[in-house]
Amino acid sequence: MGEYLVKRPVKRPPIHPGEILREDVLQTLGLSVSEAARRLGVSRQQLHRILACTHPITTEMALRIGKFAGNGPGLWLRMQQAYDLWNAENRMAGELSKIETAALNNLSS
Repeated sequence: MGEYLVKRPVKRPPIHPGEILREDVLQTLGLSVSEAARRLGVSRQQLHRILACTHPITTEMALRIGKFAGNGPGLWLRMQQAYDLWNAENRMAGELSKIETAALNNLSS
């Protein structure tokens, strides 16, 4: 089965994966931050920073969460990448608008 790409409005930011973990996964399972951190093998503080959306999901954390949730690390990494990319694009919009796109036929000259 192919990957399903979600088309989203450009102005609306993607949700931080920590919010999904907090609101959907942990809440559904009825787990506290302390218990979830214990099961993931990380400190409560480390998990709390992710759930507060102040720190990103790293590859190692994606492996842990993907195993814990049973949906693999790829989903968590793609959510983090979409979040990071959207924020970087908006932060750099002025700078990016000054960069000219190189035409492929101009590069071979």
